[in-house]
Amino acid sequence: MFRILMRIAIYVVTFVLIAGSVGAVGFRNSQIDFYQSFREEPVPLLQGVTIPQHDPAKPTVAVVLGDTITEDFDFLMPYNLFSRTGAYNVYAVAPDHQVKSLTGGLDVVPHVTFQELDGLLGKSPDIIVVPNMLIFGSQYQSVLTWIKKHADTTLLSICAGSAQLADAGLLKGKSAATHWQIMPDMKRFFPDTAWTVSKRYVVEGNIITSAGQTAGIDAVLYVISKELGEPVANQIAKEVHYPSYPFLHHPDVDPYSIDLKFMTYLLNNAYQWHKQKTGVLLYNGIEELALSSIFDSYSDTGTTNVLTISQSERPVVTAHNLILLARYQMPNAPKLDKMIVPGADAKTIAAKDIQQWQEAGRSENALLIHANSPDRFVFEAPIEDLSKQEDILSAEHAVKRLEYRANQIMLEGKPFSLETYGNLILLTIISLLVARFIDKRFMTKKIKHLPYR
Repeated sequence: MFRILMRIAIYVVTFVLIAGSVGAVGFRNSQIDFYQSFREEPVPLLQGVTIPQHDPAKPTVAVVLGDTITEDFDFLMPYNLFSRTGAYNVYAVAPDHQVKSLTGGLDVVPHVTFQELDGLLGKSPDIIVVPNMLIFGSQYQSVLTWIKKHADTTLLSICAGSAQLADAGLLKGKSAATHWQIMPDMKRFFPDTAWTVSKRYVVEGNIITSAGQTAGIDAVLYVISKELGEPVANQIAKEVHYPSYPFLHHPDVDPYSIDLKFMTYLLNNAYQWHKQKTGVLLYNGIEELALSSIFDSYSDTGTTNVLTISQSERPVVTAHNLILLARYQMPNAPKLDKMIVPGADAKTIAAKDIQQWQEAGRSENALLIHANSPDRFVFEAPIEDLSKQEDILSAEHAVKRLEYRANQIMLEGKPFSLETYGNLILLTIISLLVARFIDKRFMTKKIKHLPYR
């Protein structure tokens, strides 16, 4: 029995050392590509860049950027929806004026610092939006300090931004929502908060916390409805073709749990080695929510690296005055597998940029992913394209990760990732061969030379 257990141990340990180690390195690199994609390129001169003009008659929304990586959807979505109302001063606010990076590699120039906004207003912002901020920078404490300074104003966390509110001690004894994938960690790190898995958003006095990604849309629309009235919130939902508006009034849902789709996400990160290299064209007037749909649909799947490309080094100003910097310009853009131009109006607004891309002799055609379906919610076409590019199982997890509960996405493609599972099978075979060699070379030989008793 001992010899049998030893031989089993050899096969298990060999598999862990070979397949497990390769997978761990692959997973780590994939996570770095998305969650630690800091800007390394030089920052061009920002002369002439202006911030949105302040209207003292309007309430102010501050959407926080940390020195750490900030989740792109958590930042871009509320910035877009609050700006669409036209009723607020909406600012990207950060500890300092340094360029900040969002997940996947999108770079944003803050409008104002915490100190500048406090001086401008002379009071707390009317609404502070807290996205998920990955904790890598020393300035994280300054973010928590500023949030705590304004703890009595309306605080709205998006997705895992509830971790920042909990870390600031503002959720003790309260109920709160967060993304279902990190729920076990939140319960472990912040046990004094009653974490709920069955609501799209939770309201506790002046604090609103939302569940994963698109649930944040419900929370933002809830705040707008309370501040500006139900008709305004309804109109914003219609403008972005959001199909799940009823969640604003009925946020209860069946909770998600770990399943095969999530395992595919983990395996894609670990074992998909030839990731698609996709460009996203940044142009003046680009819609923030449409841009976010590219990074969240493709980048956070372990299958695709998204690279920002613009016509020149000059900053790009979005539809609602957010200031972006691309990491590549058309002349120095690397070879791509695909070039995506987001936005329902891209055919007209980005016409010159698209023409310049084509005149540069690039072989990658520009995919106007939203322009051909302008009446759909912006995440639907990218996820359908992801399904064709990769596989149905990966796309199904993307839908679930986004907590997108509408059922109008039509997925086509391979049933699962041939590359991901093929690489895992290959490593398993190699592990078995190595283990068999060790078994025959050492264990079997040793057994043959054991003296008879």
